[in-house]
Amino acid sequence: MNINTVEKNFQVGEDKKCAVSTRGMVSTAFPEATNAGVEMLELGGNAVDAACAAAFALCVCEPQASGIGGQSMALMHLNGKTIAIDGSSRVPSLTHMDSIEKPERFTGYRATTVPSTPAVLGHLHFRYGKLRWNTILEPAIRIARIGYNITPLQHTLQKREMEAFHSVESKSGADYFLKNGQPYDEGDLFQQEDLANLLDCIANEGVHPFYLGEIAKKIDEDMRDHDGFLRADDLAFIPWPVERKPLKRKYRNTQILTCPPPTSGRTLLLVLLMLNNLPSKFLKQATPESFHFLAETFRKALINRKERPFDPNTYPQTLDEKKILSREYAKALSSSIRDQIDPALPMVDPYPAENDTTHLSVMDKDGNAVGITQSIERVYGSRSAARGLGFLYNNYMSALETKDPSHPYYLRPNAIPWSSVSPALVFHNDKPWLIVGSPGSERIFSAISQFLSHIIDADLPIDQAMLRPRLHCSIGGTLSLEADRFDPEVTSYLEKVGYHIARKEPYSFYLGAIHAVLRCQTTGDFQGVAEKRRDGTAAGPQ
Repeated sequence: MNINTVEKNFQVGEDKKCAVSTRGMVSTAFPEATNAGVEMLELGGNAVDAACAAAFALCVCEPQASGIGGQSMALMHLNGKTIAIDGSSRVPSLTHMDSIEKPERFTGYRATTVPSTPAVLGHLHFRYGKLRWNTILEPAIRIARIGYNITPLQHTLQKREMEAFHSVESKSGADYFLKNGQPYDEGDLFQQEDLANLLDCIANEGVHPFYLGEIAKKIDEDMRDHDGFLRADDLAFIPWPVERKPLKRKYRNTQILTCPPPTSGRTLLLVLLMLNNLPSKFLKQATPESFHFLAETFRKALINRKERPFDPNTYPQTLDEKKILSREYAKALSSSIRDQIDPALPMVDPYPAENDTTHLSVMDKDGNAVGITQSIERVYGSRSAARGLGFLYNNYMSALETKDPSHPYYLRPNAIPWSSVSPALVFHNDKPWLIVGSPGSERIFSAISQFLSHIIDADLPIDQAMLRPRLHCSIGGTLSLEADRFDPEVTSYLEKVGYHIARKEPYSFYLGAIHAVLRCQTTGDFQGVAEKRRDGTAAGPQ
C-alpha cells in the first residue's frame, strides 16, 4: 500500500459524505447524529463523549436501525489501549423454546431481549468519558423535541414495513412511527415527545432508572399487558457490557483489530487472511476471476462461522481459536478454491439475513478512536413500542439458535444473541490509522473487507473505496451485486461458473454502509466518509 497515494487523493464533496478536519472526525448514518458528535469534540470532549452523543442521537433519528430498546457493540482505542466492548442483550427469564412460536420471535412484544444500549453507552461514558453525562444527552433530547425531517430512505422503509407494523395487535409501533397508520411523507417533521422525556430522565438520573426505577416499572407493566416476556427482574439484572481482548491479525503491511465472539470479527479476519494469499495486483485488477475468488472466500468464511460458533466466555481457551485464524488454515481454504463454484458447500442458504443495523466511527484530536455498531435487529425491530416511552422494542429473539440445544446461542433464559457486527481498527506503522464499521447483517464483514482491500490493495483513498461497486455471496451461492455497476462480462462469467445472481440496484441499501474515519500519517489531518447508500454525513470540528 502506498500511504501517500491513499491519503493525498482524498476529495471532499458537496454532499457532506466526505470531510476533512484538523481536530477530529465523526461519521454516522444521520446528519443530526454526526453534528451531535462534533458538538462534543468542540466542547473539549474525547472520542468516547462524541461517540456516545452520536449513538444517543441515532436512537432518535434512525429508529429503523437502532434505538434505546436495542443492543450496542463497540471497539475502542483510548490512551494507547484497544478494547472490544461486548454489549450483548439477554433473553428474558420467562422465555423458553416451548413458550414462543416462530412468528413471535420476529414481531411483537415476545420478540424482545433485555435492551443493552443504555447500559453500554452509560458504561463507556462513566468509565472513559470527560464531559458531563447530561451534556452527552442534550443533542438527542433536542432532536427528539424539535424533530427532524423524514428522509426518502425512511419513507421507503416505512412503506415496506407498514404491514408488519399493523400486524401488532396494539398498533403501538405504528402509533409512534407511522402517521395515522400510513408512512410519513418525505420531508415531514417527526417529533418524539415521549422519547424526549425518557432521555431527559436518563440525562438527569443516569441509566439506572431504565433498569431499576420508574422506567423499568413502566416497561414491566407494558409487557404484562401485552403478554410479553420482559419483566422488571430481567431489567434489574443490568446487561452491563463485558470488556474483551480484541482479535488481531496482519493484512499486508497493516494490523487489523476487531471484536471476538459473539460478533463476526473472526469471519472478517479469516476473509482477509485468505485474500492475503493473493497478490494485491490480482485483486486490484477486478477481473471476473478475482470476483469469483472473492465470492468463494465469502462462502467459505460464512460456513466456517456457521459450523464453529463459540461461547464468547470460552473462545479464548479453545484450541480452534488459533487454528481458525492461522495463516496455514487460511492458505488451505484459499487453495481449495477452484475455477467453478464449490459444490461441496451447501447450495441452499441455511438461514435468512434480512436484518439492519447502524454504525458510527469517531476519532478525536489525540487519535483516540471509537466505533459503535448498534441495532434493534430487523428494520424497525419488533414493530412494537414501549407505551409512554416512545422507543421500539428489539426483536433479537430472532438471532438465537432454535434447533441445537448445545449451540452457544441457543434460545434459553439469559442467553445472548449471535451477532454479525465486526467494527475494525486498522494500525499502520504501529499507529491507529483507520476506524471503520458497517450495518448489514451477514453482509457486514463482506462490505468491510472489500472496503479495506480497495484501500490496502488498490491504493484508493477512503472516499473512492466507499463508492466502489460491492457484492456479497451467501453460503448457498447467491451472489448479490449492483449489476449495473459491474461489467456485463463479469456477471456473465459468474453465472457461468455456478452462482445465482441476485441483481441489486446501484448503491443498494442491502449491501452494507461504510462509516469510516482516518487519521492521516502524512499530514496529521482527519478524513471521514459516510455511506452514499444511507442518510449519513461525516464532519469534524472547524
